[in-house]
This record gives sequence, C-alpha cells and structure tokens, in this order.
Amino acid sequence: MSDIVRAALVQTTWTGDKESMIKAHEDYARDAAAQGAKVICFQELFYGPYFCQVQEAEFYEYAESIPGPTTERFQALAAELGMVMVLPMYEKEQEGVLYNTAAVVDADGSYLGKYRKHHIPQVKGFWEKFYFRPGNLGYPVFDTAVGKVGVYICYDRHFPEGWRELGLGGAQIVFNPSATSRGLSSYLWQLEQPASAVANEYFVGAINRVGTEPLGDNDFYGQSYFADPEGKFVGEVGDTHNPELIVRDLDLGLIKTVRERWQFYRDRRPESYTRTVEL
Repeated sequence: MSDIVRAALVQTTWTGDKESMIKAHEDYARDAAAQGAKVICFQELFYGPYFCQVQEAEFYEYAESIPGPTTERFQALAAELGMVMVLPMYEKEQEGVLYNTAAVVDADGSYLGKYRKHHIPQVKGFWEKFYFRPGNLGYPVFDTAVGKVGVYICYDRHFPEGWRELGLGGAQIVFNPSATSRGLSSYLWQLEQPASAVANEYFVGAINRVGTEPLGDNDFYGQSYFADPEGKFVGEVGDTHNPELIVRDLDLGLIKTVRERWQFYRDRRPESYTRTVEL
C-alpha cells in the first residue's frame, strides 16, 4: 500500500438553507473523488450557517441524531466514491442534549464513530455555550481506509492536550474544521496548527469557512490548508475570501521519517514518565 494519501478540504459560503448546503457538499465530494481524493473533511457545522453569532432557540432545529439522516446520506455517497468522510454537524443526543460533533465514515460507507468538541467558547460572535455541551467521548482515533484519523474542532485548537491525546492514540491525520473570524484569530491560524503538527508529528488538515453571513459581522477568512509533520504547508494555503476545494497529496511515510529523526515523540509517551522515587 502506498504511503501517499490524496486528501481534500472544503471551505465554502452559506447558501441559505440546509438542503442546498448538503447538495453543495455532495458536489464537492464528487469533485474531490474525480481528482483522486480518498479522504475529505468539511467545515464546522457544515450544513448550516454559523448560527452561534446569535443566541436564538430557533437554531436548535439544525440538530439531528448522529448517526442519522445526514450521516446516512453521506454513508451512501462514501461507499459510492470509495472515500473516507469527516462530517462536522450539530448533534442531538436527546431532547435538550446537544453537541458540536463530527461523524467519521469509512470508504466502504460504514459509520466508524464520532468526536464531540470539548472546548466551548462564549464570547461575542461565538455564543456556543447556548447551543452545545462540552464533549464527553474523549479523543478517539479512527482506523480508516486511509490510515488513522483524528478530529479536533475549531476552539479546541487552542488547547494542546487534545492534540497530544490524538498523537498518543496513533493519529496520522488530524482534521480541525473551524468557523473563525478575520481579526480575532487570523494571526494564530497559520501558527498554532502547524506547531501542533510538529509537536505531535502528524498531518493536520485545517478548515475554515469563508465570507460573512446574515446572522452577524463575523468575516470568515478561509485559508484552509494541510500542514505536514515538519510544520510545512502542503501546497498553497486556501483563498481568504472564496469557496475552494483543496486537494493535496500527503506522504504518510514522512511521519515515520520525522519520528525517527526527532525522538521526542518516543520520549513523551506515558511509559517514559515512569521512575523510581526513593523515600
């Protein structure tokens, strides 16, 4: 099996309704497959607007069970295209119990599981505590047709412990779907995630939506990219204003090369902390 994985990211604008957003992402997936991609990740809360700019109960209607109708729809598409899919959605576990979640579907269409966002902001333009509980499923790593895949979501990226857990769990590619606004975090966007790729020696796929939406002033700046285990961008960074499908070849063999060169991956594992203390 080749160490090269062709991977895709989608950054796009709000189309105005859930169904048209879903159809747009089906088209992006087909386009990515036509370019040879074997794994794809969509942006945070991919089928909706970023409704966390306001605090309105009407947007609870965007939540659905995972797995559920949208997951199942993309399971069928994943099987058709032979593509691993990471689907960031609004999850309703039961009435009043809601999460910011990403489902992971394998290339044969099987549902592998989900990650729930742990770190929930509550600041102007990002009133997420109104909509989501903190995640409670840990930091799972999914064994997929393209390798071991992990997920972190948006605000999580500011906290190093999850990046580390995913690395210790064997992740080779970690996707971070986001909705982040120009001026608030743009100076960190091309710093934190490549640094996390270096510290944990895996690939990171960073996704951000684009444009402004009717619900607020947030100016989502795109710039989606892949970073390799050396902290370098794989190809160009995505556009700052326009929708874009980003397809890049990831050489997973680089992970082994880097881990053998920089032994801090070996030395940071939990068993390395064991020591005898003389009392």
